[in-house]
Amino acid sequence: MTPFGPRLHAALADRGRMCVGIDPHPGLLAAWGLPDDVTGLERFARDAVAVLGPLSPVLKPQAAFFERFGSAGVAVLARTLADVRATGALALLDAKRGDIGSTSAAYADGLLDPASDLAGDAVTLSPYLGLGSLDPFVTAARAHGGGLFVLALTSNPEGAAVQHARSEDGRSVAQGVLEGLRALNREEGAGPLGSFGAVVGATATLPDGTDASLLDIGGPLLLPGVGAQGAGVDDVRRLVGEAAPAALPSTSREVLGAGPDPAALADACRAAQAQAAVLGGP
Repeated sequence: MTPFGPRLHAALADRGRMCVGIDPHPGLLAAWGLPDDVTGLERFARDAVAVLGPLSPVLKPQAAFFERFGSAGVAVLARTLADVRATGALALLDAKRGDIGSTSAAYADGLLDPASDLAGDAVTLSPYLGLGSLDPFVTAARAHGGGLFVLALTSNPEGAAVQHARSEDGRSVAQGVLEGLRALNREEGAGPLGSFGAVVGATATLPDGTDASLLDIGGPLLLPGVGAQGAGVDDVRRLVGEAAPAALPSTSREVLGAGPDPAALADACRAAQAQAAVLGGP
């Protein structure tokens, strides 16, 4: 199977740069006139994917908003992931998993092996049990042509206390994560874009003593927070510098809030893709 990085590179060239989140938040269900139950969840997710999938390179279902409905919600998530693939968009499952040993391997099988109906083309991960704890995900990604997006620099205020902290060698925790991802992409050698990406909040700050070159990891940069969370594409461009060709800005409420009218939803998605075009080609 073609690795995730080259597939993402092709999708960015064909469909624009903006990733759209599928976040069935209770407030959005209400705004769409839908009940806050499994039937409302499924209607929201599947209607959103039908409109946004053909217009987006990547759709990012947020697992938590499905899991809050228990097993029925997880079943809807599985159907939503299948719907995403049917539109030709890549499915990025926002699950932020992270564990060790056989548990990590089990998560990797469930979220990256195509034999699982919960597998995405890529998944978000937390590295704070040590980057090496994600080795089973790396193995699964390589085996199945999947991608990983690892939390590195997040926008939440409390994140910096961990991510900017220094190890004995003077490097920040975030720097260690980013350098580890750079090494994985170098090993893969899959072309212009590697399969091992970082999550960098669009309003995040770089650790003291570093610059945007830290973000040049040879793989994609997922930048959530564009739109309703306060960041714009210009903020993304200033943050990532010359790594802009690898940037995958992400928005959700800014686009989803235009629903449920399909035409308005499509217009909002096209506007977001047009804004992201300032980052240049892949």
